[in-house]
Amino acid sequence: MPLIDRDEPRFAEASREMIERGNYIVPYFNNQLRLDKPPLTYWTQVSSYHIFGENDFAARFPSAIAASLTALTVFGWSRRIGGEQVGWWAAIIFTLSLQTFVHAKAAVADMWLVLFVTLAHWAGYELFQFATPNAQRSTLNIETVNQTSGIKHRTSLCWWLTFYFSLALGFLAKGPIAWTPLLTVAAVVIYTRDRQVLGCFKFVRGILLTLIVVALWGIPALVQTHGEFFSVGIGRHVIGRSLATMEGHGAASLRAYLLLLPFYFVTVFISFFPWSIKLPWLVQKLWRRKKTGVTDPGYSGNSIDTYLATGIAIVFIIFTFVSTKLPHYTLPAFPLLALLLARHWQPATAEGGRSLFAGIAITAACVLIGMALLIPPMVARFFPSYQLCQMSRTSLQPTTQFAAVEFQEPSLVWYCRSRVKGFLTPLNKRRATDFMSLGGPRLLVLPTSVAATTFANPPQDWNFFTTSGINIAKGKRMDLTLVLKPD
Repeated sequence: MPLIDRDEPRFAEASREMIERGNYIVPYFNNQLRLDKPPLTYWTQVSSYHIFGENDFAARFPSAIAASLTALTVFGWSRRIGGEQVGWWAAIIFTLSLQTFVHAKAAVADMWLVLFVTLAHWAGYELFQFATPNAQRSTLNIETVNQTSGIKHRTSLCWWLTFYFSLALGFLAKGPIAWTPLLTVAAVVIYTRDRQVLGCFKFVRGILLTLIVVALWGIPALVQTHGEFFSVGIGRHVIGRSLATMEGHGAASLRAYLLLLPFYFVTVFISFFPWSIKLPWLVQKLWRRKKTGVTDPGYSGNSIDTYLATGIAIVFIIFTFVSTKLPHYTLPAFPLLALLLARHWQPATAEGGRSLFAGIAITAACVLIGMALLIPPMVARFFPSYQLCQMSRTSLQPTTQFAAVEFQEPSLVWYCRSRVKGFLTPLNKRRATDFMSLGGPRLLVLPTSVAATTFANPPQDWNFFTTSGINIAKGKRMDLTLVLKPD
């Protein structure tokens, strides 16, 4: 499937321009500063381009790697707290949920964020275990309890470094939202009223380490952009996105904002499908266990359920109050949700349960694989940028100048610049003829109706390529023409 406007081609093109400029600190898109996101995703795409070339597959491949590593992380953590079967169930649940299927193949930053948030949550849980008196530790940690103090100290240090490095790398993937594991830990500490865990986390030193890692990129970025990376990246895309809707995603009024408060608690049934069919049962079971006082062995008598549920709740609550809303924003909670569901839905305990789990997993896998194989060829023809550039590809030259009227989506930049070295110039109708009258090879993309009136009597050596498609970013049908003037 071609890259989907607007985010995918923005990331893909910004990574290509990193290579062209030799500047791996500050990203650019279409020769303009792109300060929306930190650079980690661009770095992974740059590495992928060096291996596979600058194409759609290479732009998306890093997200597949991040999703696979997240699934392995879910498996490893689940196996430690519930055994190997629970590890497999949790990994399968996470991998075969609908939102994972979509974003594990998207050329965006979300999967890298999910990976490092999950690693930080796992490391945080392990640090809680080191703060637990030996007598209170679960049987799953007997081996750790029996280790020498030196080995235990080194193991604790490894988890401590994992926790804070994950926070730093998560920030470099998508900003401050990666620090939600800190809120999870703080909430659990407050809930348990046990301050002895603070010694294991060493928050002051850890947060300082995180800031140092971020600063290795952040300070040069702030210097090169004269502070704009902070004012735009944090001010507009974090604070501004929280207080107001961006790009039409969310509520434009107070009334609409209030109506959208339950947004993620509704969309999770689609995003987490097909496993969301068990969420009402899971909530009911957890509520019943809380009322009856049943807990699993763990830190200070509190179960892993408390830790997982707290992490899930924090992600959902934060984005519930953020004005800009998109269904995938709560994706960092999905690994925790998969782990929590796998712990309590144990199909091996009954043949009927095992059959149901296997049936859902096999059906979901077949459906998702079918979608991956069948849908892209069916819908690729509706991507106008991709179609126009494919049709005109052999006629484009590196020196060709290109512009567009009423259609300046990022996908046009990405696909045209695979052959053209210049940048897209946005134009209005009145300037279209002036642009094409200048010397050198030129191409202009504009609505077909405008092309018919503007270039009613073109020179004989000009080429016209026409397609019909959908402007996905705006949700409307487009009839576009690419006018190509040779050298």
